[in-house]
Amino acid sequence: MKPHLIAAAIAASLLAAPAFARKSCDELKAEIEAKLKDKGVSGYTLDVVENDAAGDSKVVGSCDGGTKKIVYKRGG
Repeated sequence: MKPHLIAAAIAASLLAAPAFARKSCDELKAEIEAKLKDKGVSGYTLDVVENDAAGDSKVVGSCDGGTKKIVYKRGG
């Protein structure tokens, strides 16, 4: 499976569960990184940004009570 499809699947599953928004950003970022590693995805970065700074980046998680987003970028 292509890495961007895996990231999209992870994003959809994370965004569908509001409980993830209550997690700390470090905890959620580590969980997402572990899932990507298990799927064999490499060559990416995950960044924690303020909600208004996400822009058109691919959001793969929401954390700290929904005040921040975790964004996925291909390339490393």
